[in-house]
Amino acid sequence: MLRGILIVVLALGVAGTAFWGYQEHREKNAILINAENNYQRAFHDLTYQIDLLHDRIGTTLAMNSRSSLSPELAEVWRVTSEAHSDVGQLPLALLPFNKTEEFLSNIGDFSYRTAVRDLDKEPLSDKEYQTLQKLYKQAADVQQDLRKVQHMVLEKNLRWMDVEMALASNQEAADNTIIDGFKTVEKNVESYGETDFGPAFVNMQKKDENFKYLKGDEISEDEAVRIAKKYAALGNNVNIKVTENGKGSDYGFFSVSVQNKKTKEEADMDITKKGGYPIWFILDREVAQQKISLNEASNNAIKFLKQNGFQDLDLFESAQYDNLGVFTFVSNQNGVRIYPDAIRVKVALDNGRMAAFSAEDYLKSHHQRDIPEPAISKEEARTKINPQVKVMEDRRAVIMNDLNQEVSCYEFLGTMGEDTYRIYINAETGQEEKVEKLKNAEPVYEDVV
Repeated sequence: MLRGILIVVLALGVAGTAFWGYQEHREKNAILINAENNYQRAFHDLTYQIDLLHDRIGTTLAMNSRSSLSPELAEVWRVTSEAHSDVGQLPLALLPFNKTEEFLSNIGDFSYRTAVRDLDKEPLSDKEYQTLQKLYKQAADVQQDLRKVQHMVLEKNLRWMDVEMALASNQEAADNTIIDGFKTVEKNVESYGETDFGPAFVNMQKKDENFKYLKGDEISEDEAVRIAKKYAALGNNVNIKVTENGKGSDYGFFSVSVQNKKTKEEADMDITKKGGYPIWFILDREVAQQKISLNEASNNAIKFLKQNGFQDLDLFESAQYDNLGVFTFVSNQNGVRIYPDAIRVKVALDNGRMAAFSAEDYLKSHHQRDIPEPAISKEEARTKINPQVKVMEDRRAVIMNDLNQEVSCYEFLGTMGEDTYRIYINAETGQEEKVEKLKNAEPVYEDVV
């Protein structure tokens, strides 16, 4: 009888395991099918958006009315944004596709910049029309290449999941038509060279100029280790790992990992070769129950920044996420807030120590600026604000506008109803550059049944 019971138990166990395995297999297949469907949708949407982009650019070439041209160029900008979004949803992270993305960005930036300007006062120049004609032809080439890939995908019923696996493993896919097709697109776009977008395009994009404003001598690997150990504060009984990046370039950096041999706590950071400035830092450890206030944590962050040579900073934003205080600082030049110079610090609320730090934006853009005197007064700027907004604070500021240009502004903090807004008025033109709605406190639903 005992033997029979054991047989039954084992049979049930085998059956249960088989059922569990079947369920796992079904769930895995469902996830793969969902991912494949999303990839297919993004790809076919991208092909459609490129078709549409080609048609829209062609339409602008045939237009003569300025009132029609502005909204059509705005539509070109919208379509390029959609195409950019679709590219971002494809598994192309490991496949060089930056030239094609740059091509889309340049079209979008050019069309947006042209659409928002007064075309009656400053109509399209002959050079800009020539640029549109060139973009029209280039968009046709990209359209044709993508249609070839689309035809092969549909004809051979190719799967994007195979592409993802092939790229991730550096192995050849059974049929790499998709990979080859996108490489062809990238190669053809690269052959276009630099397109002359005319004088209006100068400084339109924020160039990745790396860390050109850094001062100081180049540090050695040993100095990078010393700096990392100071930031990590994990003692001397540590394992150190250093990787040199950007060897031979003007803006290289060291990646340093510091691990306490006993506690296994680990800190990682990147340090610029020039000057030995920390680009980012993160301490990997479990943060315990909160023991200090957010205000005390902000004071610790301010003290930390001053101790490490970061001067003339304003605390711009503070927030709490679980047991971490998150603070954003911006530089202050003679009473003017410089928002592109941003530093972010995370402080653990259990012991008040720094948990993470990012100074990349600050290091890339911080320098002494020649800020012009405002062309309009603060009172004039205030008249540009919606009269329904009750202004509580005001100050001077430098921000990045939608065209990635630094502009001098008046910053107004105001309320309308129960919402708070930050409004930036251009100090030269009086134009409303940007309006930001600040986040309200999250409601608590604990008592909701």
